[in-house]
Amino acid sequence: MNNIYVNRISGLWNTVSYLVLILVLVTFSCKNNENRKVETTEIKIEEIQKNTMNRVAVLEYEIASELGEGAFWNHKTQEFYWIDIEGKKFNIYNPKTKTNKSYTMPSRIGTVVPYNSKEAVVALQDGVYKINLETEKLSLLSNVESEIIDNRFNDGKCDPLGNLWVGSMHLDQKQYAANLYKISETGEAQKMLDSITISNGIVWTSDAKTMYYIDTPTSKIKAYDFDNKTGEISNERVAVEVPDTLGYPDGMTIDENDMLWVGMWNGNAVIQFDPKTGELVSKIEVPAHNVSSCAFGGENLDELYITTARVDMSEEELKEKPLSGSIFKVKPGVKGVKSTFFGKQ
Repeated sequence: MNNIYVNRISGLWNTVSYLVLILVLVTFSCKNNENRKVETTEIKIEEIQKNTMNRVAVLEYEIASELGEGAFWNHKTQEFYWIDIEGKKFNIYNPKTKTNKSYTMPSRIGTVVPYNSKEAVVALQDGVYKINLETEKLSLLSNVESEIIDNRFNDGKCDPLGNLWVGSMHLDQKQYAANLYKISETGEAQKMLDSITISNGIVWTSDAKTMYYIDTPTSKIKAYDFDNKTGEISNERVAVEVPDTLGYPDGMTIDENDMLWVGMWNGNAVIQFDPKTGELVSKIEVPAHNVSSCAFGGENLDELYITTARVDMSEEELKEKPLSGSIFKVKPGVKGVKSTFFGKQ
C-alpha cells in the first residue's frame, strides 16, 4: 500500500478515535450533570421536608364555620378578626379569653378590616359598609357592584395608604366575571383589574413598592409595581406558579422578610413562597382540608392564625378532618408585619 494512503488512513483513524473519545467524555459529563440535577433536587426536597418537620398547626378555637376567611390581626386590641362567608358572620376572636364574638350580617360577607376603635369595614354582597362594633349598625360606604346581583365580594385588604382593595366573584364561579376595586376612605371606588374569576389574597411589601395578588383558578401569584403616592399599579407579572399538587392558592399574608404565606384550598396546608424566586420555602400542615386564609398575630406577631372551611367536603372527608371550619395557630419561626387599617391613620 502506498505510504501516502497509509499516513492518510492512520491520520483518519486518529481523528475518529479522538472524536469517539470526546463523545464518550461529553456523554459521561452529561450523565454526571443529570446525576447532579437529581442530587440537587433530592437535596431541595430534603431541605423542604426539614422545614416542614414539627410545623403542624394546632387547634386554637373549635367552631364549625362553613367558610372561614378574611384573617386579620388587630394589633391595637390584640384580637383576631375573621369571617364566615356562607354563615354570614363577622367574628372577633380574643386569644387571651378564648372567646369569639359574632356579628350577624344581612348577606354573605367577603372580608373585614378594622377602621377605628369603634368601627370596622365589611364587604357584603351588595356593597361595602362600615359597622359600629357597639351598636352593630351598618352604614353604606360604597355600593359598587350592587347592580351585579350574580356577584359577591370575596377578599380584600388595605394598601399602605389606607385604601381598601376588595375583589368580587360570580356566585357560580363563572370565569372572568369579577373585578378588583380600590375604595377610598370617602367611599370613592375605582376598578383596578377586571376579568377576574375568584379574587383572593392581596398584600404589599414592607417598602410599599410591590403588590402581590391572587386570582385563585389561575394558580398564580401575580406581582405589580405599586405607587405609594397615587395608589396605582403597573407592570403585571407572575411571581409564583403554584403546582396543582399543592392545592389552590387562597388567602395570603406577608412576613417581615417579604415572604408570602398562602392558605391552600384543597391543600391541607399553608405554604411559604419566595416571590423573588417563585420557590416553595416551607409548608405548615393544617388538620383541615380547605385552608382559606392566614394572618400573623400575637404580641410579637410571631404566631400565624389560620382560617379553614367545611364547604366542598364529603362526609368521609369531614369524618377524617372533623375540625375543619375551626381556627388554627402555629409559630412558624418568623414574624409578620402590622396590617394596615382602613383610612388615613
